[in-house]
Amino acid sequence: MIIRRRLTVGVGILLATLTAGLGTALPAAADETPTKASPKVELVLDVSGSMRTRDIDGQSRMTAAKQAFNEVLDAVPEQVQLGIRTLGADYPGDDRKVGCKDTKQLYPVGPLDRTEAKTAVATLAPTGWTPIGPALLGAADDLEGGDSTRRIVLISDGEDTCGPLDPCEVARDIAARGIHLVIDTLGLVPNAKIRQQLTCIAEATGGTYTAVQHTDELSDRVTQLVDRAAEPVVTPVATEGADSCSAAPQLKAGLYTDRQKFGEHRWYRVDVLPGQELRASVSVSADRAVNNDYGVLLRAVTVHGREIVRGSESGTGRTDAISSGLRYPKPEQDDTDSADGEDKPAAETVCLQLSNSFSAPASVKTSPGMPVELTVDVVDAPDDAADAAAFGLGRGWWLLGVLVLTGLIAGLLLGWISRWRIVVWRTN
Repeated sequence: MIIRRRLTVGVGILLATLTAGLGTALPAAADETPTKASPKVELVLDVSGSMRTRDIDGQSRMTAAKQAFNEVLDAVPEQVQLGIRTLGADYPGDDRKVGCKDTKQLYPVGPLDRTEAKTAVATLAPTGWTPIGPALLGAADDLEGGDSTRRIVLISDGEDTCGPLDPCEVARDIAARGIHLVIDTLGLVPNAKIRQQLTCIAEATGGTYTAVQHTDELSDRVTQLVDRAAEPVVTPVATEGADSCSAAPQLKAGLYTDRQKFGEHRWYRVDVLPGQELRASVSVSADRAVNNDYGVLLRAVTVHGREIVRGSESGTGRTDAISSGLRYPKPEQDDTDSADGEDKPAAETVCLQLSNSFSAPASVKTSPGMPVELTVDVVDAPDDAADAAAFGLGRGWWLLGVLVLTGLIAGLLLGWISRWRIVVWRTN
């Protein structure tokens, strides 16, 4: 009995020791799991004297920027390390040499204290010059270190006033460092020279340029860019659409870039299996001065030229990018439809046609074409697709069918009522 008790006690102690060991080992193992580096973003705000101009929703550009910044700071994801840099915020004088050094970091890149950041932004007042080049160099230095994704968002209402340091060349030098830093630019004034400079800065690093003329547009776009920094980076694949479906490049699921001239048609091909759904979207950016009233059309067409479904969108010159998209769910194939008893169903080749109705003044160059971003995704189709495309018809045909049926029923009812009234009249 004594031996059994001792054995029982010994086993209990051994089990307790193993349990405690596992309890301490598991957290240690979890701690050893490598964590992804937090993305870094720095907002660079133009605080030059021209920001006093009152042309954004009845208030000054500076007031609109502050309001947008407060909304952006409230929406910054927790994992993003954010900083703020200003240009033209301190020196009000006429000394060009001094004014072109007027850039400083207002809030350091790191975990965000929203209250502190908002307080810092609230103290800003439109003051001096527009040293965009030096500000970009300073922001690039602020984001150095680590392997995380890095993004600069520049908000400005004017051209750089500190040449010969060309901010476009500065952006190219930053891109040449190989640190994978993207610069996105937002222009508060729809001016051709400002557009050209900010577009050049963005394109040098693979970023985007957007013209904004309203406070909500500024807030939404900056929030979108900050959120994009927190998402996995997808590198677009360059492709070249053809002038016909038969010569079009074969695309798989992914993100693609191309260029399209004014009024041009571009074709691409995607294979869709039965039981899959094709989802495609396109954005065309007006990277030069264009006429108001334009549109973009994306069509899914069979190889024989029959339209399956389309998506279209129009614009009136308020934005510099226009987007549209479509969905095509292909029904499951019946067992009796399979050829020669093959288990593998045949894929359908869907032709995607991209068209635009952009036009421009005679002085604007049409070559190279405007930047195009095409997203293609092929997913499992819904079991019961309510979309008209599930029947292989475009939305216009579906609507036409409904109108014809409605007209037929209305005509029958009106005819019956007319005959009834005539019978009653004759009887009386």
